[in-house]
Formats: sequence, structure tokens, C-alpha cells
Amino acid sequence: MGEEASCNTVTVMEADTNAKPQPLMPQQAKENGRAPAAAEPVAEAAAAVPDPRLQGISDAIRVVPHFPKEGIMFNDITTLLLRPGVFKDAVDLFVERYRGMRIDAVAGIEARGFIFGPAIALAIGAKFIPLRKPRKLPGEVISEKYVLEYGTDCLQMHVGAIEAAERVIIVDDLVATGGTLGAAIRLLERAGADVVECACLIGLPKFKNFYKLNGKPVYVLVESRESD
Repeated sequence: MGEEASCNTVTVMEADTNAKPQPLMPQQAKENGRAPAAAEPVAEAAAAVPDPRLQGISDAIRVVPHFPKEGIMFNDITTLLLRPGVFKDAVDLFVERYRGMRIDAVAGIEARGFIFGPAIALAIGAKFIPLRKPRKLPGEVISEKYVLEYGTDCLQMHVGAIEAAERVIIVDDLVATGGTLGAAIRLLERAGADVVECACLIGLPKFKNFYKLNGKPVYVLVESRESD
């Protein structure tokens, strides 16, 4: 756009070298085979308009102060799930993004990744892989530990759930520190997967604009909120 804008700013010099250059009027520009430069910012502004569904999603999320402990402003998605139209909007936004990207598998992180992950997987024709906490999967598993504020936790996946070089996205409801998502990336890559992206409904502001975690982009629909 920058090059096009500079090319479209055309002036006509008079024979008198002291005369000020006059910009082409829109009709003159059209006659000379050029679109008026002033039309470009209008197109850019239209492209920058946010999807109206995003505001509805943000508004449907309830903020619960001091849960599960003092000082935490918990973003509760259960209120969003009570509104089928908004719930569908959230799933549709993910589906619109990943349809056509040759995604083989959607990996959902326990537990709220299980809410959005299967719906996305079905819509794009991919398999769904649950990433679970210890002792929840009955078969042979591979595990990945990660550090929490006060200790460690672990994600597990069934051996054979993913094939080498399969393209996978990781889904969760919220990303705050990135510790759980980071463990999920490491777990899937150890199994030979090609992790394309992490997708979260909610994220801290730093995760907007394709923040990268372990070298993988993090796609977030709405920012976390501090109050209703």
C-alpha cells in the first residue's frame, strides 16, 4: 500500500516554475487511469474494523473477583456457554481461521480445551486429541511436566494419538503465563507433530498480535478483563 500510495500522489507542474504544484482532482485521476489516493485510507479503515462478534464474546464472559484465590480476577466462560449464539460465534471464528490450513488434529487441554476443541475439530475435518492430567488416560501415555507458581503439574497424551509430521493446533480457553501451552507444545513435538499454532478464547494483552510461545504463534480472540 505504501508504494501504491506514493505512486498515486501525482502533481501537474505549470510552465511557470514558480507556480505551486496542483494535485489531481478525483475526476482527473480517474481520466488518467489512476484511482484517487484519498480512497485508499477509506479501504484501509474498513479493513481495520473489528469483527462485531468479538465484542459479543467479550461481553458474555463473566469476571469473578478473587477466585479461586485472593487477587485473581477469574474470567468465567460458563456464562458464554449459556448463550448458544455467542458460543457458536466463538467456534465459528476459530473454524474460519483454520479451515483450509490442512490441520490434521486439534489437541485440547484439560479441561476447558475440551469444550471448544472437539467442535473445531469436527468442523474442519480433523481428529481430536485430549491432553489430560495424570492418571486420567487408560492406555500407554507420554508425559510432559511443567512448572506452576507453587509446584509442578503434568500433561499426558496417549501413545499413537498423533503421527509424525501431522499438523496440529492446540486449543485452550485462556492463556495467562503460557506454562500449560508450552508443555503441550513440547509434548506434541516429542511425538513428532508439527504444531502450527495455539488457539485460545481469552488471553492477557501481551498475547495479542500473534505473540510467540516456544516459537509458535498464539492466536487469541479476546483480551482478559479485570471487571464486568
